[in-house]
Amino acid sequence: MHDLRKLVRHLRPYRRPVGFGVAFIFASVCLGVVGPFVLGRVIDELQVDAAPHRLTRYALFLLGLAAASAGLQFAERRLLSDLWCGVEYKLRQDLCAHLMRQPASFFQAHRTGDLMTRATGDVTAVSVLTGPLLTEGLQTALVILLVVPIMLWINVRLTLLLLAALPFVALTGKYIAGRTRARLGEIQELSSRIAARAQENLTNVRAVRAYVREEAEMAAFGGLNDRSVTLNLNFLRVSAALSPLIHFLLAVGFVLIIWYGGGLAVRGEITVGEFTMFTIYMTQLSWPLYTVGNFAGLLQRGLASFRRLDELFSVEPEVKDAPGVREQPPVRGRVEFRGLTYHAGGHSEPLLYGLDLTVEAGQTVAFVGRTGSGKSTLLSLVARAVEAPPGTVFVDGVSVRDYPLSQLRGSIGYVPQETFLFSGTLAENIAFGADRPNLADVEWAALMAGLEDDLRGFPEGLNTTVGERGVRLSGGQKQRTAIARALQRRPRILILDDALSAVDTHTEAEVLANLRGFMRERTTLIVSHRVSTVRGADLICVIDGGRIAGRGTHEELLASGGVYAELYRLQHPEGELELD
Repeated sequence: MHDLRKLVRHLRPYRRPVGFGVAFIFASVCLGVVGPFVLGRVIDELQVDAAPHRLTRYALFLLGLAAASAGLQFAERRLLSDLWCGVEYKLRQDLCAHLMRQPASFFQAHRTGDLMTRATGDVTAVSVLTGPLLTEGLQTALVILLVVPIMLWINVRLTLLLLAALPFVALTGKYIAGRTRARLGEIQELSSRIAARAQENLTNVRAVRAYVREEAEMAAFGGLNDRSVTLNLNFLRVSAALSPLIHFLLAVGFVLIIWYGGGLAVRGEITVGEFTMFTIYMTQLSWPLYTVGNFAGLLQRGLASFRRLDELFSVEPEVKDAPGVREQPPVRGRVEFRGLTYHAGGHSEPLLYGLDLTVEAGQTVAFVGRTGSGKSTLLSLVARAVEAPPGTVFVDGVSVRDYPLSQLRGSIGYVPQETFLFSGTLAENIAFGADRPNLADVEWAALMAGLEDDLRGFPEGLNTTVGERGVRLSGGQKQRTAIARALQRRPRILILDDALSAVDTHTEAEVLANLRGFMRERTTLIVSHRVSTVRGADLICVIDGGRIAGRGTHEELLASGGVYAELYRLQHPEGELELD
């Protein structure tokens, strides 16, 4: 019931169609209850006077009732079908939006295949449940509330005899539902594991082939598949017993009613019409129980899926707009870190400690240091890819927490370490971050990112399809496409996180030369392991042990020695330090 109450909350946006659907169901059930009552009275009256005109009048009346009931059922099912599709659409949209608000750490903790299974199969299972939940559940409740009093009015003993069989039906359904509930959770979890395994193997098919792991991976996948088939067969065997058992128990009840009720009619304790009326009501009352097997399975599967979705919805985004946040003045690009101490992933030791730095608008600042020193994390705090402690990171004197995420991130061009391209064309990938992209801007961005010579070699130029995750491009081409994507937005703050690591030094020099004029008008933050990338920066900061261990120009840092000078020696072993 707790899960059902949560699920019903998702129907609130559809109060109007649900209201009409409930009204149609109520009217349809009422007409269905009136029909047997009229028929029983007709049978009794025709035993006294069977005139043809009376037969015709009753037949037309009953036909009208049937037509009205059919029309109401059609309208009800039409409305609830729209509801079913609407719930699926809204649930999937809400889930997608919720996932898009999650930080990178969320996706590191959840497998992509599992998330895809929940966003597709589980959403469909929940939406499919919403229609039967109203039709089967509400119709059953209304039939019981309307029919049982009439049956008691007809004959109390017959009604009690029928109702005596219902507890056995309920206990049977409860027992089998309990047996299937645990199996369903395991089946859906295994489906997620299968999807995750397939997604990982297909995404990394080159690694699988390179290490000749095709047979091993197929064997592992086959093991999961075999387990899935076994669990599904066990579930179906258990659930398949529900309908036959209910049919048998109801059949026993029917036999008792006909045997006992027939005797009452023969002895004249009830009329033939009342006995006919009672048997029709008995059929109406038992029909929902006939379908309880299918509905119980649907309910268990839908609620199991809803619990899996609710697990995701219950995860609050770590980074979100503060309550009452308002639009700030347009970003100019001044970035400040004030006493920044940052703990990553709940570690007790800070990754960044007591860091103070001011980057003026239009200034280019580079960060160098050993692997794992926190350089990339520092830049991700500016774009709020991860959340900084309050009062530690500012843009134009305003805390980044006081900017709407859309305004802050819309002012930043961010090229992360790991380049991701979509399986469209080069032009579509470059224009990805723009609201109203045009070809001239795309061509300009490609030129600035050093893709001009590459485009001449592509058969379709900017319309060349790059393949899934940019598989048709080299590592350097992917990185430059990502740079072009950031430039195309013309951001006030440009963040390049090791964005030229996959290109040769000649191409790197060409790209940096192209960017020099662009960077002069914007704040640029660069992370790189190459001295050649950062040596032209206005300020170079050496990050070591989570602190700024040194800062200055290229020449000043070489002269002072330390980590930067050591990095220079490693990359230029053939010569002495150059103080140029």
